Amino acid sequence: MSAMTTSRLSEPGGGFAGLLNRWGLPAPLLLGYVGLLLFMVGDGVESGFIAPYMADNGAGSEIHASYVITVYGVAVMLASWLSGALSELWGPRRVMLVGLGIWVVFDVLFLSVAVAGHNYPLMLIFYGIRGFGYPMFAFGFLVWITAVAPIARLGAAVGWFYFAFTGGLPTLGSLVASFTNPVLGHYGTLWLSVGVLAVGGLICVLGVRERTGFQRLAPPDVKPVQSLVSSVSIAWKKPRVGLGMLARVINTAPEFGMLVFFPTIFSNDIGFGEGRWLLLVSVIYGTNIFFNLIFGMLSDKIGWRTTIFWFGAIGCAISIMLLYFVPTAMGANYYWLALIVGALYGATLAGFVPISALLPSLAPENKGGAMALLNLGAGAAAFVGPAIVSVFLGPAGAAGVVIIFAALYLVAAVIVRFLKLPEATEEAIAKDANLQQVSAATN
Repeated sequence: MSAMTTSRLSEPGGGFAGLLNRWGLPAPLLLGYVGLLLFMVGDGVESGFIAPYMADNGAGSEIHASYVITVYGVAVMLASWLSGALSELWGPRRVMLVGLGIWVVFDVLFLSVAVAGHNYPLMLIFYGIRGFGYPMFAFGFLVWITAVAPIARLGAAVGWFYFAFTGGLPTLGSLVASFTNPVLGHYGTLWLSVGVLAVGGLICVLGVRERTGFQRLAPPDVKPVQSLVSSVSIAWKKPRVGLGMLARVINTAPEFGMLVFFPTIFSNDIGFGEGRWLLLVSVIYGTNIFFNLIFGMLSDKIGWRTTIFWFGAIGCAISIMLLYFVPTAMGANYYWLALIVGALYGATLAGFVPISALLPSLAPENKGGAMALLNLGAGAAAFVGPAIVSVFLGPAGAAGVVIIFAALYLVAAVIVRFLKLPEATEEAIAKDANLQQVSAATN
């Protein structure tokens, strides 16, 4: 129904900008990636301690704190969808500004009023509304990337996005907290995170001058309600996009689910202890960061579907089984094996990165709607994974839940086989790749 206007950066060019373009990082968006990294560092600072901190400062218990986080999660899911739908109407930059404003304003209220006053109802309200902030900012920038990156290097451009995204949340964010908590305390660290995030957000929205993101991406005749409806109706009008959203849910649902029950199993049952479990998590995410780049670039050469199928879906089906069954079989004395299989799972998770390039390319006439569904899938995964654990952990046990997760990855592999690009898009990718090669050869 609507068509995103694009100004794709087809020429690698020379100098530093040309080098960035050849690496798949659109040079005009460089400060956006830098700002996104700092933004997500600020967002990720709290990830390792916010629940118990709220329990001790107004929530009253970890159960009540979990309710706050649940409300936050609902907001994240809705905002993930809205980031794509509203980018068509307002332009990605405006959506990012709104997300930045929501995060800063409501986090300041959360800290200065709710936490300082130990007011639980205000915690629910302020922290919950704050959940609209980071998806609108981060996924708004992702829409901007897909609107301007050369289609032949779109996988790499998306890989750089997830490099910055996961580099900040939770990896560098948690690392910053580990240094600042002993010095500033938890409350001081939370205020520091506001400053880091605000600086990153301003670098991004003020530093990027590429004009596509400043304007609405839908044609002038598309009305707001029409655009919002099309961002949902595309799921059945373009069934492949709907299937792609399901694959995106499966991508990270097991990741969120395993974090519900793996800490107890690995720390207590296997005997690693909390410290070595946390190190294992760091290895998983640290490996994932770099493989986001590797698979993003590789996918532009061997194909997005091929990368998702073999390295993402099939790879995760195998690696999540190894991640659970190898340590439980070998015990605490073989911790090094747990690190290896953990790194393997983190790497294969990154095999799904090209899905952010694939889905909008399945609907070139309504890329904003496709991105809205893609982002909705990313938000929904945070609910689906823990929900599977809550339903099946009792009757099936931990091993049964892990097998269910592996089976879901195999379902994703089947889904990916149906996500064939339109012939016109395939031709456009081939043409753009040829232009990139010719331009690179002449520079």
